[in-house]
Order: sequence, then C-alpha cells, then structure tokens
Amino acid sequence: MKRCLIVDDSRVIRRVAAKIVQDLGFEVEEAENGKKALEACRTRMPDLALIDMDMPVMDGRTYLRELRGLPGGEKVVAIFCTTDADSSLIEQALAAGADEFIMKPFDSDIVRSKFLLLDIL
Repeated sequence: MKRCLIVDDSRVIRRVAAKIVQDLGFEVEEAENGKKALEACRTRMPDLALIDMDMPVMDGRTYLRELRGLPGGEKVVAIFCTTDADSSLIEQALAAGADEFIMKPFDSDIVRSKFLLLDIL
C-alpha cells in the first residue's frame, strides 16, 4: 500500500486530508510541521506528501528542500496545499521541488483529480 505523509499545522486539515487520502487507498501518517515531517521521512520515506506552505517551526518550502536532499526524497511526489492564490507563491513552491499544488479548501474530487494527473492512483 502506498503511503502519504500529510504535513499541516492545522489538525482539522490533517484529519480531512487523511480521510480523503485513506478513501483513495493510501496509508496515512501526519506531521504538524516540517521538522516533524523530516523526522518521519528519516524513519520511513512516504510515496506522497501533501504539504502546507505556511507552518511554524519549519515551513513547507524549507521542508521540501530538506526532503529532496534525503536519500529517496527525490522520489516523493510532493503536493503543496495553500489558501493563497498568489501565482508567485505557487511558482516558489514549484521551484522548491513541488510536483503540483492544491488550493484550500479542497475536497475528495479535487484531490482525486490531482492524484490522477500525477498518475499516483
């Protein structure tokens, strides 16, 4: 079973995303910031990461740059999640190594369509 790491400082967002991703057939692990997410990745690398851009302790862009430097981190499909539709932030996320982005709030149809686009279902 493929594994998804959900990285978001909002417990509610993590729970909603976990339900959606589990329904799509993924095993789920959660982290409330980039530092905790890196610790989880060092233990067991996920296949996919849904990453909030703005978090305390370590933001999503910093986490993703660090992730990409870990052994196997270059293979993780990374999807940024954000409430900000500013195209420059989206460009920054893609430049940091994101494969795609999702606007918050999202639902199962949106997540499923991104997963299909990235051929991870």
